Amino acid sequence: MSQVLVPIANGNEEIEAITIIDVLRRGGVDVTVASIHEAKSITGANGCKIEADTLLTEVSAVQYDAIVLPGGMPGAEHLRDCELLVDMLEKHDIQDALLAAICASPALVFGTHGFVVDKQATCYPGFEAGLTGAEYIADQPVVMDDNIITGQGPAAAMTFSLAVLANLKGYEAAQEVANGLLC
Repeated sequence: MSQVLVPIANGNEEIEAITIIDVLRRGGVDVTVASIHEAKSITGANGCKIEADTLLTEVSAVQYDAIVLPGGMPGAEHLRDCELLVDMLEKHDIQDALLAAICASPALVFGTHGFVVDKQATCYPGFEAGLTGAEYIADQPVVMDDNIITGQGPAAAMTFSLAVLANLKGYEAAQEVANGLLC
């Protein structure tokens, strides 16, 4: 069974976080939701409370098949500034694990820390200057280049999550989940 880490922070976009978690779990993926803060409960960008399964500090030694970052502000900034998360992303990138981010996170996290250099990527419009070293693809809701998947924002959360699922479990598994969601 594929194992995926979804780090969450205060100020993350709730639609993105919940859609990622829900779609992947529907597809049979073992998803660990980890708060980067000292408490499991976070408050999203629009005031919704989300309870993580664990703290990032408790799972930092685990090797996942993918790490998937929701966006939202200031959540993406918190993810960007979490040294433990950046260290985990670097270790997973070296192992060619799937790294995925949506909304502001492709620019603020991946762009800031060099994960999209010489790659095509997308993000929430207005953040593209943060995609340091990447070719910004403005007209696609989801872009994949090597082991990096990026998505534009809340409206693309379903497509983005299904793309992550397809890369982990195959197109047929993702299509089955999509059909069940009437997507």
